[in-house]
Amino acid sequence: MATYLIGDLHGCFDEFQALLKQVNFEPTHDELWLTGDLIARGENSLACLRFVKDLSEKATVVLGNHDLHLLATLQGIKKVKPKDNVDAIFMAEDREELQNWLRNRPLVAQHPAHKFIIAHAGISPEWDLQTTFACANEVEDILKSENYVELLAQMYDSQPDSWNDNLTGVARWRYIINAFTRMRFCYPDKRLDFECKLPVEQAPSELKPWFELDNPLYQQYPIIFGHWASLIGYATPPNIYALDTGCVWGNHLTLLRWEDKAIYTQPRLTR
Repeated sequence: MATYLIGDLHGCFDEFQALLKQVNFEPTHDELWLTGDLIARGENSLACLRFVKDLSEKATVVLGNHDLHLLATLQGIKKVKPKDNVDAIFMAEDREELQNWLRNRPLVAQHPAHKFIIAHAGISPEWDLQTTFACANEVEDILKSENYVELLAQMYDSQPDSWNDNLTGVARWRYIINAFTRMRFCYPDKRLDFECKLPVEQAPSELKPWFELDNPLYQQYPIIFGHWASLIGYATPPNIYALDTGCVWGNHLTLLRWEDKAIYTQPRLTR
């Protein structure tokens, strides 16, 4: 039995299957953990959704910003961007089933044996382990409820950009969603920045990757995330594993086998 972790798929189904073939993935014995953003931009988002869903309990996937945006567009809250390439999902006979499955995925998960934590963008530098899962559960409960459409409609904002235990309602839920699914850089006072998307080496000096701020949680547990393709080649601290390597942008898809930390990659296939 092996535990495999894989970065953002973004609809790159053929590369996904080629990578699983490299490691002889066998769902009767192996586990698959995914960093979210299963869909958008690639050629076959529908196949990615269906395949991961059909793996049932053998696959754990956390929600990414593109996954949440898909839910919002399916409800007519936002218009579909042609470049997202998700028309097949809208026309699928199992559209509602896929939608309900997706909104029941977690924002963060921890492996029961290996204890690593996986989230799409990362873990807020303001949170300990208990706060991380308590905050995730708050939003997950709403997404699973009949009130989820209202939440999706109000999540599109970058404020508040700092955490306060006294935050309530939409402001609280928005920070939680943004930290788990959109975070990259932070200010030294741990405020989130959503403007800078430059490589770390080119970013303004006052901005630091979230994982380089002081938070004991980052040393206590391994943290796996995706979302940030421009981290390719950047030396993250011990215990921090960045798995989004920009396959959909012409780079490659990355898989980590947890037991021996072996890395496997699948280059973007030519079309």
